[in-house]
Amino acid sequence: MSHTTRRWFIAALLAGTPMVLMGVAALVVYAGIYDIAADEPHSQPVFWVMQMVRDRSIAAHATEAVPVDLSEPKRIASGAVQYEEMCSTCHLAPGMKRTEISWGLYPRAPELRRGSQLTPAEQFWVVKHGIKMTGMPSWGVTHDDELLWDIVAFLRKIPELTADEYQALVRSASKTHEEMMQEMEMRGGHDHGDHGQQ
Repeated sequence: MSHTTRRWFIAALLAGTPMVLMGVAALVVYAGIYDIAADEPHSQPVFWVMQMVRDRSIAAHATEAVPVDLSEPKRIASGAVQYEEMCSTCHLAPGMKRTEISWGLYPRAPELRRGSQLTPAEQFWVVKHGIKMTGMPSWGVTHDDELLWDIVAFLRKIPELTADEYQALVRSASKTHEEMMQEMEMRGGHDHGDHGQQ
């Protein structure tokens, strides 16, 4: 085989390799070969790729400026109430046993009471936008940024809390929240509902 022929053969082989790989991938997809059942873990290579894609995507997209008042007690208390209502079923709380939902999730939701390696900006991005194919919803669809930052403020605090401290914080913050809602109802509804009626 001449040098030119060998070079042409290698070039054709390299050009054809992506097409072969795409064909194999299409076969795997259309034949339903890959098991997507939540009770069947990913293979290590697939798990590694998905984890890398998730981590790099979060880091690349988390660009929001972090509020300076994340350690403010009022913000943490507000976040505690939201966490109890929106997050604890999957991510658990201090002293909380695994729920049926948390057992059934795959990939398993991180236990945020144990802390997180994400920065506040990354936590905010995850809470706001969610993560595809994990069960993590996009809370930004239904909640404003201020409330989501309250949750992040609480996430920074939760690893320090005992079960009793967590319950006390949620109870006191819930009571304050209920009192605020009752006061707004007595004044005639939510503030934003009164605009334009003067």
